[in-house]
Amino acid sequence: MKKKIFYIFVFTLFISGCKKEQHKLKNTLLLSTSSDPKSFNPIIAKETSTTLITGFIFEGLTRINGVTLKVEPSLATRWKVDKSGKIWKFYLRKDVLWNDGKKFTADDVVFTFNDLIYNDKIPTSSRDIFTIEGKKIKVIKIDDYTVEFILPEKFAPFLQLLGQEILPKHKLEKVVLDGKFTSSWGVNEKEENIVGTGPYKIKEYRPGEWIILKKNQYYWKKDKNGFTLPYIESIVFQIIPDPNMAILKFRTGEIDIISIRGQDYYVLKPLEKSKNFTIYDIGPSLGSEFLALNQNIDAKIPDYKKEWFSDINFRKCIAYSIDRNSIIKNVYAGFGTPQYGPMNSSCGFFYNDKIKKYEYNLQKAKEFLIKSGFFWKENILYDKKGNRVEFTIITNSNNFERVQIGNIIQNDLEKLGMKVNLLPIEFNTLVNKLTISKDWEGVIIGLTGGIEPHGGKNVWNSKGQLHFWNFENRRNYQAEKEIDQLFEIGTKYLEPEMRKKIYDRWQYIVTDNLPLIYTANSNVIYAVRNKFENLKITVYGGVLHNIEEIKIKENGNI
Repeated sequence: MKKKIFYIFVFTLFISGCKKEQHKLKNTLLLSTSSDPKSFNPIIAKETSTTLITGFIFEGLTRINGVTLKVEPSLATRWKVDKSGKIWKFYLRKDVLWNDGKKFTADDVVFTFNDLIYNDKIPTSSRDIFTIEGKKIKVIKIDDYTVEFILPEKFAPFLQLLGQEILPKHKLEKVVLDGKFTSSWGVNEKEENIVGTGPYKIKEYRPGEWIILKKNQYYWKKDKNGFTLPYIESIVFQIIPDPNMAILKFRTGEIDIISIRGQDYYVLKPLEKSKNFTIYDIGPSLGSEFLALNQNIDAKIPDYKKEWFSDINFRKCIAYSIDRNSIIKNVYAGFGTPQYGPMNSSCGFFYNDKIKKYEYNLQKAKEFLIKSGFFWKENILYDKKGNRVEFTIITNSNNFERVQIGNIIQNDLEKLGMKVNLLPIEFNTLVNKLTISKDWEGVIIGLTGGIEPHGGKNVWNSKGQLHFWNFENRRNYQAEKEIDQLFEIGTKYLEPEMRKKIYDRWQYIVTDNLPLIYTANSNVIYAVRNKFENLKITVYGGVLHNIEEIKIKENGNI
């Protein structure tokens, strides 16, 4: 699901060591990403490889403070709501320019919602989030710097969700009218055409090599001395699929910040002083890792496999057969916790600690198989029709931890007589299989998380853009319908305790029906070179949530 505050999961950069290149590193932040972006269009983005980059380029009316977790003004200076709780008026900043020098106005806000988000021809996850009981929010221009939102019902997470990126009408209106928006701002787009209000803009993109961002000279934020932020002039991401290579680059000083795995901790910790960096272990991540089985009615897989995957007993068998402690020990080197549902303790208030938990138990796993007529012959598992239980699990090849998790699950399920094939594939190919072709059997993947459950509506609503399973006309369909209802009523109550009861029920249903079978949650660990000022590292905000305030020390340039 889409995040408004982005996370940097892998950082590095490689630039030639030749002396003639060294001047390029002055006041430059050196990062990396594990894969190429799929586009530079935040409205249609479904993958972190895109939102990692667009998070530096675009802004919303509000933002969530990465430290306090409170809503703050961004493109809007202030707002007010009437007594009904349904009519919101936002007063926009008058000093904001797009990075091409054009004025930002209410027309851009109205265009983003009415022409993009609520355009049925555009496949955007944002439409799910901003649809209340099947109804759109009315977005009206009052004047050039005032916008009114008329909600069909009270909508508790409204302010938090207005971190939604605003896009420029003057650059995109014609593209929308021509019906070409979905293919616009792709990776082949000219850099100067990708226009945002954020602190950075795209300078250069070389597929498979790097993405370079440079300071937006028109950025509206200034420090107390009137200096136009951000302080850091440029950011360079090199595209490095192999996390081990990223670690090597960090050790040699070619990377400034890197999100590290548990096993990397023991390699890097002894080098902190000599290599002048600090490691921060800040607790369980907000995201989740899970195994999903293809339950779509129109899945391009044999019908008998659809029957397995839609059988709750089969899914519970798999949930009990996953050795999560082994994953934590062998994949996360002890830096992790078992995960059983869509939220965890780092999510704070809305986390339900009373969900169903499927601790490793092969005997229970076998009992659930027997309930559905599965049987063994010479230690090989067959279904009641005599089909051998064999299926393929895909995952993204550039995520070594997921491949490791896949190997452990493969080994666990083989103990039950199943034959499981693990197939790592390129990430964008995986996304296409999940969302378009539906040509997959099992997948190990993850979702970025958050502190507001409604931010995941695009995953959990049965019509959501990222909802990649379908229980329609099956025994689990009632659970699917109830989750839809919970996500509708969960927004109507402004009282936190009432909302918590609703989302507690959602988490229980998920763990009872297992559309996703959760594995384990890794800790968030960063290694950061000691060359920065104003860092405020948190689980929610990551390292760079306050990027415009971060400085490279005068003696910190390479």
